[in-house]
Amino acid sequence: MKNLYIDFDGVILDTLPPVYNLAKKLNLDYKTQTKEMSMLFSKLDWETLIEESPDLNDSVNAIKKLSESGKFNISILTHVNSLKEAKAKIKFLDDITSDLTIIPVPKDVPKTMMTQTIGAVLVDDYSGNLKLWQEAGGIAVKFTKEKEECEYLNITSLEELLDMFD
Repeated sequence: MKNLYIDFDGVILDTLPPVYNLAKKLNLDYKTQTKEMSMLFSKLDWETLIEESPDLNDSVNAIKKLSESGKFNISILTHVNSLKEAKAKIKFLDDITSDLTIIPVPKDVPKTMMTQTIGAVLVDDYSGNLKLWQEAGGIAVKFTKEKEECEYLNITSLEELLDMFD
């Protein structure tokens, strides 16, 4: 079984567009991680945001299929800005499948510091995380809404992992 780590925001749920829209209204630079953006993320009503965010390319059902395949030890590896955010994500993920491990990572800590990366797969929409993962000996897979040219393996559906890692 291959260790598979899946990011939450931008891979499972499309939570970021409403946050970025709010940041624009507040004249915050949402493209860089600033203290102001961290404060915004920590003050959000994460339960409502998660409830109102669509899943990306049927990711929730894809995670169930990945779990049922028996090919992967699946963990959700997600950056968080607050305990409130972590709790809301855990609550949501708890309903998907019983064998998910959920690893909330403080925003200022690299995901590579929380797990064993060598030979493990990380699916993330953020290239910065993928770069660090690959440098630490892991397999970096970029998730996008639509196929794009990039330096990493690129998928638009988590189900593609079933064929990718036979």
